Amino acid sequence: MTHPLATQFHALHHSSQPLVLPNAWDAASAALFQHGGAPAIATSSAALAWSLGYADGGQLPRTELLAAVHRLQRVLRVPLTLDIEDGYSDDPQAVAALVCALAALGVAGINVEDGAHAPAVLVEKIRSMRHALGATPMFINARTDVVLRGLASKDTTIRAVIERATLYQAAGASGLFVPGMTSAADATEVARACELPLNLMLLPDMPSISSLFNQGVKRFTTGPASFLAAYGQASRCATELLQTHRTEELFKQATTYDSLNALFP
Repeated sequence: MTHPLATQFHALHHSSQPLVLPNAWDAASAALFQHGGAPAIATSSAALAWSLGYADGGQLPRTELLAAVHRLQRVLRVPLTLDIEDGYSDDPQAVAALVCALAALGVAGINVEDGAHAPAVLVEKIRSMRHALGATPMFINARTDVVLRGLASKDTTIRAVIERATLYQAAGASGLFVPGMTSAADATEVARACELPLNLMLLPDMPSISSLFNQGVKRFTTGPASFLAAYGQASRCATELLQTHRTEELFKQATTYDSLNALFP
């Protein structure tokens, strides 16, 4: 069995261009981003959970997740990579079973995080995934929350990130995701010390994508930012309409019915 989208997705991390992935949360957002030229579609675990009526942080039921993947895959022609938080379980075998189910649906990659746990926990999950997947390709983007959660002192943070990256690579990870890292100097140090393609989450006041790419960062994702921007606009529209009965905001920057409907032939 061939896996062209999985192969394509892996190759995107080793291109001469930065891999920029807007994070979708449903079929409509995924179709919009695909139409806009995204070479692959990533999800934000927070945005996906919110869109289905659940809080972020391991609250999304497996059945809801798999149903969402079905809807995403129905409209996508590019690779899909899914953020699965910590795998929604502390049991490595359960996480591996979920990843195999996602692979069977054609998912090309996943993010899986260490959170506040010791790195050995994620190491075992990655090993279990690789064992269960066998020859089935899957881009496993190992996320470390050392920076995001402040799990190390300022002087030891980068060393801790590199140490975890080494462990995750040995276990079978394909990439390294370090959310919260915004310093070009820190990113450069990690990229030079780590063989895994480095993924950063775009945040305000970061250096430009092109400059970070030149320093070795390969992949850039938006996390929940696109969802928050869209729902921020929706909230402003509703507030204006309900409190003032004005409609200016409602029609500002709106896409058209025809253009959106045409995404679903």
